[in-house]
Amino acid sequence: MIYLDNAATAYPKAPGVAQAMADCIEHAAGGPGRSFGAFGEGPARIVFETRQALADLFGWPDPTDIVLTSGATYSLNLALQGLLRPGDHVVTTGLEHNAVSRPLTHLRAQGIQITRVACPGGLSPEPGAFREALRSTTRLIAVVHASNVSGALLPLTEISAIAREADVPLLVDASQTAGGVPISLADGGPHLLAFTGHKGLLGPPGTGGLFIDPSLDVQPLCRGGTGSRSFSDEQPTDRPDRFESGTPNVPGIAGLGVGVRFVAQRGVTDIRAHETRLIDRLLSELGAVPNVSIYGPRAAEERVGLVSLNVGDVDPAEVGLRLEREYGIITRCGFHCAPWAHESQGTLDRGAVRLSVSPLTTEEEIEQAARAIREIAAHAG
Repeated sequence: MIYLDNAATAYPKAPGVAQAMADCIEHAAGGPGRSFGAFGEGPARIVFETRQALADLFGWPDPTDIVLTSGATYSLNLALQGLLRPGDHVVTTGLEHNAVSRPLTHLRAQGIQITRVACPGGLSPEPGAFREALRSTTRLIAVVHASNVSGALLPLTEISAIAREADVPLLVDASQTAGGVPISLADGGPHLLAFTGHKGLLGPPGTGGLFIDPSLDVQPLCRGGTGSRSFSDEQPTDRPDRFESGTPNVPGIAGLGVGVRFVAQRGVTDIRAHETRLIDRLLSELGAVPNVSIYGPRAAEERVGLVSLNVGDVDPAEVGLRLEREYGIITRCGFHCAPWAHESQGTLDRGAVRLSVSPLTTEEEIEQAARAIREIAAHAG
Protein backbone atom coordinates (compact mmCIF):
# COMPACT_ATOMS: atom_id res chain seq x y z
CA MET A 1 0.00 0.00 0.00
CA ILE A 2 1.10 3.54 -0.82
CA TYR A 3 -0.52 6.00 1.57
CA LEU A 4 -0.97 9.52 0.17
CA ASP A 5 -3.73 10.90 2.38
CA ASN A 6 -1.51 12.54 4.98
CA ALA A 7 -3.35 15.87 4.72
CA ALA A 8 -6.28 14.08 6.36
CA THR A 9 -4.28 12.09 8.89
CA ALA A 10 -0.64 11.02 8.80
CA TYR A 11 0.29 7.38 8.35
CA PRO A 12 2.43 5.84 9.58
CA LYS A 13 2.79 7.71 12.84
CA ALA A 14 6.16 8.60 14.29
CA PRO A 15 8.08 5.61 15.69
CA GLY A 16 7.13 5.03 19.31
CA VAL A 17 3.74 6.76 19.29
CA ALA A 18 1.69 3.58 19.69
CA GLN A 19 4.00 2.21 22.38
CA ALA A 20 3.88 5.44 24.37
CA MET A 21 0.09 5.37 24.32
CA ALA A 22 -0.03 1.71 25.38
CA ASP A 23 2.49 2.32 28.18
CA CYS A 24 0.44 5.27 29.39
CA ILE A 25 -2.76 3.23 29.60
CA GLU A 26 -0.89 0.41 31.35
CA HIS A 27 1.22 2.42 33.79
CA ALA A 28 0.00 6.04 33.96
CA ALA A 29 -3.77 5.80 34.04
CA GLY A 30 -4.37 8.37 36.79
CA GLY A 31 -5.73 11.85 36.24
CA PRO A 32 -3.31 14.84 36.29
CA GLY A 33 -4.15 17.00 39.29
CA ARG A 34 -6.72 14.45 40.41
CA SER A 35 -4.88 11.30 41.56
CA PHE A 36 -2.47 10.98 44.48
CA GLY A 37 1.21 10.05 44.43
CA ALA A 38 2.93 8.43 41.49
CA PHE A 39 -0.44 7.46 40.00
CA GLY A 40 -1.13 11.14 39.36
CA GLU A 41 2.45 12.37 38.94
CA GLY A 42 3.08 10.19 35.89
CA PRO A 43 0.20 11.61 33.82
CA ALA A 44 0.98 15.14 35.01
CA ARG A 45 4.57 14.74 33.85
CA ILE A 46 3.44 13.45 30.43
CA VAL A 47 1.16 16.44 29.95
CA PHE A 48 3.82 18.89 31.10
CA GLU A 49 6.54 17.43 28.86
CA THR A 50 4.31 17.42 25.79
CA ARG A 51 3.26 21.02 26.40
CA GLN A 52 6.91 22.00 26.80
CA ALA A 53 7.88 20.16 23.60
CA LEU A 54 5.21 22.08 21.69
CA ALA A 55 6.39 25.40 23.11
CA ASP A 56 9.96 24.57 22.08
CA LEU A 57 8.86 23.56 18.58
CA PHE A 58 7.02 26.84 18.04
CA GLY A 59 9.64 28.99 19.74
CA TRP A 60 7.50 30.26 22.62
CA PRO A 61 8.97 30.69 26.13
CA ASP A 62 5.89 29.97 28.26
CA PRO A 63 4.28 26.55 27.71
CA THR A 64 1.21 27.51 29.77
CA ASP A 65 0.09 29.67 26.84
CA ILE A 66 -0.43 26.48 24.82
CA VAL A 67 -3.81 24.89 25.51
CA LEU A 68 -4.14 21.18 24.76
CA THR A 69 -7.38 20.29 22.97
CA SER A 70 -9.00 17.49 21.00
CA GLY A 71 -7.71 18.96 17.74
CA ALA A 72 -7.68 21.98 15.47
CA THR A 73 -11.46 22.11 15.08
CA TYR A 74 -12.02 22.57 18.82
CA SER A 75 -9.10 25.01 18.95
CA LEU A 76 -10.52 27.16 16.15
CA ASN A 77 -13.96 27.16 17.74
CA LEU A 78 -12.42 28.17 21.06
CA ALA A 79 -10.64 31.10 19.43
CA LEU A 80 -13.57 32.27 17.29
CA GLN A 81 -16.32 31.88 19.87
CA GLY A 82 -14.08 32.96 22.72
CA LEU A 83 -13.19 36.30 21.12
CA LEU A 84 -16.02 37.45 18.86
CA ARG A 85 -19.15 39.28 19.97
CA PRO A 86 -22.16 40.68 18.05
CA GLY A 87 -21.12 43.68 16.00
CA ASP A 88 -17.53 42.50 15.54
CA HIS A 89 -16.02 42.20 12.07
CA VAL A 90 -13.77 39.34 10.89
CA VAL A 91 -11.45 39.23 7.90
CA THR A 92 -10.86 35.73 6.54
CA THR A 93 -10.09 34.06 3.20
CA GLY A 94 -11.71 32.01 0.48
CA LEU A 95 -9.50 29.04 1.33
CA GLU A 96 -10.79 28.21 4.80
CA HIS A 97 -11.70 24.75 6.02
CA ASN A 98 -15.16 24.10 7.49
CA ALA A 99 -13.54 24.28 10.93
CA VAL A 100 -13.48 28.05 10.31
CA SER A 101 -16.26 28.60 7.76
CA ARG A 102 -18.96 26.78 9.75
CA PRO A 103 -18.30 28.56 13.08
CA LEU A 104 -18.20 31.89 11.23
CA THR A 105 -21.47 31.09 9.46
CA HIS A 106 -23.00 30.29 12.85
CA LEU A 107 -21.63 33.51 14.35
CA ARG A 108 -22.85 35.58 11.42
CA ALA A 109 -26.41 34.70 12.45
CA GLN A 110 -25.55 36.20 15.83
CA GLY A 111 -24.42 39.54 14.41
CA ILE A 112 -20.81 38.91 13.37
CA GLN A 113 -19.80 40.55 10.08
CA ILE A 114 -17.45 38.68 7.72
CA THR A 115 -15.23 39.79 4.86
CA ARG A 116 -13.81 36.97 2.78
CA VAL A 117 -10.62 37.91 0.92
CA ALA A 118 -10.77 36.43 -2.59
CA CYS A 119 -8.35 33.68 -3.62
CA PRO A 120 -8.89 33.16 -7.39
CA GLY A 121 -7.71 29.81 -8.66
CA GLY A 122 -7.15 28.62 -5.11
CA LEU A 123 -4.00 30.73 -4.92
CA SER A 124 -2.75 32.74 -1.96
CA PRO A 125 -4.26 36.23 -1.70
CA GLU A 126 -2.14 39.36 -1.88
CA PRO A 127 -1.19 40.55 1.63
CA GLY A 128 -2.47 44.03 0.82
CA ALA A 129 -5.98 42.66 0.46
CA PHE A 130 -6.09 42.10 4.21
CA ARG A 131 -5.18 45.72 4.90
CA GLU A 132 -7.90 46.91 2.52
CA ALA A 133 -10.50 44.70 4.20
CA LEU A 134 -9.95 46.13 7.68
CA ARG A 135 -12.67 48.22 9.35
CA SER A 136 -12.92 50.10 12.61
CA THR A 137 -14.93 47.16 13.97
CA THR A 138 -12.49 44.47 12.86
CA ARG A 139 -11.85 42.25 15.86
CA LEU A 140 -9.99 39.38 14.19
CA ILE A 141 -8.13 38.24 11.10
CA ALA A 142 -8.54 34.47 10.65
CA VAL A 143 -6.49 32.70 7.98
CA VAL A 144 -5.48 29.19 7.06
CA HIS A 145 -1.69 28.90 6.84
CA ALA A 146 -1.98 26.55 3.87
CA SER A 147 -5.02 25.34 1.97
CA ASN A 148 -5.90 21.69 2.43
CA VAL A 149 -7.32 21.74 -1.13
CA SER A 150 -5.01 23.75 -3.38
CA GLY A 151 -1.95 23.49 -1.16
CA ALA A 152 -1.37 27.24 -1.44
CA LEU A 153 0.87 28.57 1.32
CA LEU A 154 -0.12 31.99 2.64
CA PRO A 155 2.50 34.68 3.45
CA LEU A 156 2.22 34.43 7.21
CA THR A 157 5.00 36.92 7.98
CA GLU A 158 3.40 39.67 5.89
CA ILE A 159 -0.10 39.01 7.22
CA SER A 160 1.18 39.00 10.80
CA ALA A 161 2.84 42.37 10.23
CA ILE A 162 -0.41 43.86 8.86
CA ALA A 163 -2.36 42.50 11.84
CA ARG A 164 0.06 43.92 14.39
CA GLU A 165 0.25 47.25 12.60
CA ALA A 166 -3.55 47.47 12.80
CA ASP A 167 -3.60 46.12 16.38
CA VAL A 168 -5.95 43.32 15.32
CA PRO A 169 -5.41 39.76 16.60
CA LEU A 170 -4.41 37.17 14.01
CA LEU A 171 -5.72 33.59 14.22
CA VAL A 172 -3.85 31.03 12.09
CA ASP A 173 -5.14 27.57 11.24
CA ALA A 174 -1.90 25.56 11.07
CA SER A 175 -3.58 22.20 10.50
CA GLN A 176 -1.60 21.60 7.29
CA THR A 177 1.66 23.24 8.38
CA ALA A 178 2.45 22.44 12.02
CA GLY A 179 5.42 20.08 11.86
CA GLY A 180 5.90 20.53 8.12
CA VAL A 181 6.62 24.25 7.76
CA PRO A 182 8.72 26.32 10.19
CA ILE A 183 6.47 28.42 12.46
CA SER A 184 7.67 30.91 15.06
CA LEU A 185 5.32 32.43 17.60
CA ALA A 186 7.95 34.88 18.82
CA ASP A 187 8.93 38.23 17.31
CA GLY A 188 5.67 39.33 15.74
CA GLY A 189 4.06 35.99 14.98
CA PRO A 190 0.33 35.22 15.15
CA HIS A 191 -1.68 35.92 18.29
CA LEU A 192 -3.47 32.57 18.08
CA LEU A 193 -2.26 29.36 16.46
CA ALA A 194 -4.53 26.33 16.11
CA PHE A 195 -2.92 22.99 15.31
CA THR A 196 -3.76 19.31 15.25
CA GLY A 197 -1.65 16.42 16.44
CA HIS A 198 -2.58 13.75 13.90
CA LYS A 199 -1.15 15.31 10.73
CA GLY A 200 2.28 16.93 10.44
CA LEU A 201 3.09 16.29 14.08
CA LEU A 202 2.69 12.54 13.40
CA GLY A 203 0.70 11.93 16.57
CA PRO A 204 -2.67 10.27 17.26
CA PRO A 205 -6.12 11.64 16.42
CA GLY A 206 -8.01 13.44 19.15
CA THR A 207 -5.03 15.64 20.00
CA GLY A 208 -4.03 19.20 19.19
CA GLY A 209 -3.87 22.60 20.74
CA LEU A 210 -4.25 26.36 20.61
CA PHE A 211 -1.61 28.94 21.37
CA ILE A 212 -3.19 32.04 22.95
CA ASP A 213 -1.13 35.19 23.27
CA PRO A 214 -1.17 36.32 26.93
CA SER A 215 -2.42 39.75 25.86
CA LEU A 216 -5.76 38.31 24.71
CA ASP A 217 -8.87 37.83 26.84
CA VAL A 218 -10.38 34.67 25.37
CA GLN A 219 -13.45 33.19 27.02
CA PRO A 220 -13.52 29.41 27.61
CA LEU A 221 -15.65 27.31 25.29
CA CYS A 222 -16.21 24.71 28.00
CA ARG A 223 -16.30 25.02 31.79
CA GLY A 224 -16.03 22.37 34.47
CA GLY A 225 -13.54 20.30 36.39
CA THR A 226 -9.88 21.16 35.89
CA GLY A 227 -8.21 19.35 38.78
CA SER A 228 -7.25 22.74 40.23
CA ARG A 229 -9.16 25.05 42.60
CA SER A 230 -11.68 22.27 43.06
CA PHE A 231 -13.13 24.01 46.13
CA SER A 232 -14.60 26.77 43.90
CA ASP A 233 -17.58 26.74 41.54
CA GLU A 234 -15.91 29.46 39.47
CA GLN A 235 -13.78 28.56 36.46
CA PRO A 236 -10.05 29.12 37.17
CA THR A 237 -8.53 32.17 35.52
CA ASP A 238 -4.96 30.91 35.27
CA ARG A 239 -3.63 29.22 32.14
CA PRO A 240 -3.91 26.59 30.84
CA ASP A 241 -6.53 25.37 33.34
CA ARG A 242 -8.99 28.07 32.27
CA PHE A 243 -9.37 26.31 28.93
CA GLU A 244 -8.83 22.64 29.80
CA SER A 245 -11.93 21.43 31.59
CA GLY A 246 -12.47 17.70 31.92
CA THR A 247 -10.08 14.80 32.31
CA PRO A 248 -7.42 15.15 29.60
CA ASN A 249 -6.66 12.54 26.97
CA VAL A 250 -3.37 11.53 28.59
CA PRO A 251 -2.66 8.51 26.33
CA GLY A 252 -3.22 10.70 23.28
CA ILE A 253 -1.06 13.45 24.75
CA ALA A 254 1.68 10.88 25.41
CA GLY A 255 1.57 9.85 21.75
CA LEU A 256 1.54 13.48 20.65
CA GLY A 257 4.64 14.16 22.72
CA VAL A 258 6.52 11.38 20.93
CA GLY A 259 5.43 12.75 17.55
CA VAL A 260 6.48 16.31 18.41
CA ARG A 261 9.89 15.19 19.64
CA PHE A 262 10.40 13.09 16.50
CA VAL A 263 9.60 16.11 14.32
CA ALA A 264 11.89 18.33 16.37
CA GLN A 265 14.76 15.85 16.20
CA ARG A 266 14.49 15.43 12.45
CA GLY A 267 14.03 19.17 12.05
CA VAL A 268 11.10 21.04 10.53
CA THR A 269 13.40 22.67 7.98
CA ASP A 270 14.57 19.24 6.82
CA ILE A 271 11.00 17.95 6.67
CA ARG A 272 9.95 20.98 4.64
CA ALA A 273 12.78 20.41 2.16
CA HIS A 274 11.92 16.69 1.84
CA GLU A 275 8.22 17.28 1.20
CA THR A 276 8.95 20.10 -1.24
CA ARG A 277 11.18 17.77 -3.26
CA LEU A 278 8.43 15.16 -3.41
CA ILE A 279 5.81 17.67 -4.52
CA ASP A 280 8.17 19.17 -7.08
CA ARG A 281 8.67 15.72 -8.56
CA LEU A 282 4.93 15.04 -8.65
CA LEU A 283 4.25 18.38 -10.35
CA SER A 284 7.02 17.71 -12.87
CA GLU A 285 5.76 14.21 -13.64
CA LEU A 286 2.13 15.25 -14.12
CA GLY A 287 2.34 18.87 -15.25
CA ALA A 288 2.36 18.11 -18.99
CA VAL A 289 0.17 14.98 -18.99
CA PRO A 290 -2.87 15.37 -21.25
CA ASN A 291 -6.21 15.13 -19.45
CA VAL A 292 -4.67 15.97 -16.04
CA SER A 293 -5.67 19.29 -14.46
CA ILE A 294 -3.56 20.37 -11.48
CA TYR A 295 -4.82 23.07 -9.13
CA GLY A 296 -3.00 25.59 -6.99
CA PRO A 297 0.49 27.07 -7.28
CA ARG A 298 2.77 25.70 -9.97
CA ALA A 299 5.91 26.03 -7.84
CA ALA A 300 6.41 23.45 -5.10
CA GLU A 301 7.95 26.13 -2.87
CA GLU A 302 4.64 28.00 -2.85
CA ARG A 303 2.60 25.09 -1.54
CA VAL A 304 2.62 22.49 1.22
CA GLY A 305 2.94 18.75 0.67
CA LEU A 306 -0.19 18.10 -1.33
CA VAL A 307 -1.48 18.22 -4.88
CA SER A 308 -5.12 18.28 -5.97
CA LEU A 309 -6.04 17.29 -9.50
CA ASN A 310 -8.69 15.95 -11.83
CA VAL A 311 -8.42 13.55 -14.76
CA GLY A 312 -10.44 14.67 -17.77
CA ASP A 313 -14.17 14.40 -17.13
CA VAL A 314 -13.76 11.35 -14.91
CA ASP A 315 -15.49 11.60 -11.54
CA PRO A 316 -12.83 12.14 -8.84
CA ALA A 317 -14.35 9.30 -6.84
CA GLU A 318 -13.78 6.92 -9.75
CA VAL A 319 -10.16 8.03 -10.04
CA GLY A 320 -9.63 7.51 -6.34
CA LEU A 321 -11.28 4.10 -6.41
CA ARG A 322 -9.11 2.98 -9.33
CA LEU A 323 -5.95 4.23 -7.63
CA GLU A 324 -6.80 2.16 -4.57
CA ARG A 325 -8.10 -1.02 -6.20
CA GLU A 326 -5.72 -1.26 -9.16
CA TYR A 327 -2.57 0.34 -7.77
CA GLY A 328 -2.88 0.16 -3.97
CA ILE A 329 -2.61 3.95 -3.63
CA ILE A 330 -4.68 5.68 -0.95
CA THR A 331 -5.77 9.26 -1.76
CA ARG A 332 -8.68 11.51 -0.78
CA CYS A 333 -11.43 12.45 -3.22
CA GLY A 334 -14.33 14.86 -2.97
CA PHE A 335 -14.62 18.25 -1.29
CA HIS A 336 -12.22 17.83 1.65
CA CYS A 337 -14.53 19.64 4.12
CA ALA A 338 -13.61 22.94 2.43
CA PRO A 339 -16.30 24.20 0.02
CA TRP A 340 -14.93 27.76 0.13
CA ALA A 341 -11.59 26.51 -1.16
CA HIS A 342 -13.20 24.43 -3.91
CA GLU A 343 -15.29 27.42 -4.91
CA SER A 344 -12.12 29.52 -5.11
CA GLN A 345 -10.27 27.05 -7.33
CA GLY A 346 -13.30 26.28 -9.48
CA THR A 347 -14.04 22.70 -8.44
CA LEU A 348 -17.14 23.13 -6.30
CA ASP A 349 -19.17 21.32 -8.96
CA ARG A 350 -17.16 18.09 -8.79
CA GLY A 351 -14.43 18.12 -6.17
CA ALA A 352 -10.94 16.80 -6.81
CA VAL A 353 -8.45 14.02 -6.12
CA ARG A 354 -5.87 14.95 -3.48
CA LEU A 355 -2.46 13.33 -2.96
CA SER A 356 -0.56 14.39 0.14
CA VAL A 357 2.82 13.38 1.53
CA SER A 358 4.51 13.10 4.91
CA PRO A 359 8.11 13.05 6.18
CA LEU A 360 8.02 9.27 5.73
CA THR A 361 6.85 9.29 2.09
CA THR A 362 9.49 8.13 -0.39
CA GLU A 363 10.39 9.28 -3.91
CA GLU A 364 9.65 5.79 -5.22
CA GLU A 365 6.09 6.05 -3.89
CA ILE A 366 5.66 9.39 -5.67
CA GLU A 367 6.97 7.89 -8.91
CA GLN A 368 4.51 4.99 -8.66
CA ALA A 369 1.62 7.38 -8.01
CA ALA A 370 2.55 9.54 -10.99
CA ARG A 371 2.80 6.46 -13.22
CA ALA A 372 -0.65 5.28 -12.09
CA ILE A 373 -2.27 8.64 -12.81
CA ARG A 374 -0.64 8.79 -16.23
CA GLU A 375 -2.10 5.37 -17.05
CA ILE A 376 -5.57 6.35 -15.86
CA ALA A 377 -5.37 9.62 -17.83
CA ALA A 378 -4.30 7.78 -21.00
CA HIS A 379 -7.62 5.93 -21.04
CA ALA A 380 -9.83 8.78 -19.82
CA GLY A 381 -12.51 9.68 -22.33
